[in-house]
Parts: sequence; C-alpha cells; structure tokens
Amino acid sequence: MKKEEEKQPDMGFSLSNPSTMDLRGRQSVRATFRLSEACIDAISVLSAQLGIKKKSVFDHLMEDAQALKDMARELAPTQLDRHDRIQKTFVISRRSLSFLDSISSEYDAPRDALVEVSVRRLLPIIAKERKKHEKRKELFADISNHFLKGKGLLSKAKQTLGADDPIVNKLQTAMTSYKNAFDDIANFIEKGKILEEFQPE
Repeated sequence: MKKEEEKQPDMGFSLSNPSTMDLRGRQSVRATFRLSEACIDAISVLSAQLGIKKKSVFDHLMEDAQALKDMARELAPTQLDRHDRIQKTFVISRRSLSFLDSISSEYDAPRDALVEVSVRRLLPIIAKERKKHEKRKELFADISNHFLKGKGLLSKAKQTLGADDPIVNKLQTAMTSYKNAFDDIANFIEKGKILEEFQPE
C-alpha cells in the first residue's frame, strides 16, 4: 500500500507579496531637493570615499524612521531659508522617498530641511575619514620609498645574475604584484583628496 504523501500547506501569496513589496521598495526613483552646497558635497564625499552609490547614502539615512521622526519634531516649526541653496536631483529608492515624504507630511517638516539635517549626522564619519586620509598619506610616503628600493633591488639582481635567472624571475613577479598594489593605493589616495577640499558649514 502506497504511503500517502503529506499534503503541503497552501501558502497562497503570503511569501510572494512581501518579496514583491520589498523589491518595489528597492526600485530607483528620482527626487529633487534644494540643498546647501555643503550638504551636496557631503553626499558626494561619502559616496566617493566609502565606495558606495549616493542612493545607498540616502537609503542609510532615510530608512531609520525613528531618527527621521525625532528630527522632524525639531524641524516642524522651522521655515527653510531657500537662499543659497542648489536644486539637485538624486536617484534614491522608492522606499526611502516614501519614508521621507510621509514623515515630512506627518510632522509638517520641510522635506529639504529633513534631508539637510539627516546628512549632517554623517559629518562625524567624514571627519573620521579625513583623519584616516592624513595617516594614509603619511604611510604612502613610506610605501613609495619601499617600492623604489624594491625596484632598485630588482635592477641590481638583473645586473648581477642576468635577466633569465630564477631568482630574478621570482623577484620580477613579486615586483609586478607590488606595482599593481602600489598603483591601487596611489589611486585611492588621489580619490581621498576630495576630503581635503570638503568644507562643512
């Protein structure tokens, strides 16, 4: 007698609906804000230095609903000074924009001001990265000297043993890898110059 197969429960759409909603929430949309130049620069600095998209910066800020509500309560009576502000369009997730719009409406807080204050919360991260950048530059000076010595050693090995010597070949391979790493470090230091130019309000 064939054993009766266990009947699987009918899940309906209970699994698919949350997944679909989550995916829709991650959809990219465009949103335009009027922000100070320092605020726009801060978003660019964080994006470049941390190697993340500007959309991810907004997602990090806007999905902390409780923090947004706390800031909105303080901003509620504030009248946003629209002078010296720049209109800028960003790509953010639909969910982040939804959180921002609903909280702005609920607490009658200017949406642009809410973004501005939210970004200011990230200024300590920029300050920390700036200090690291200075230390990286100091270390890079030592790395540069070390790399030049390595190149000198390779040249000496070639003159002493000949270009086809196994030791020279091994050293050449090591220096090729070192050159790739050195170039990557140099590029990262160069990108970090944006931290030196950033001036918060």
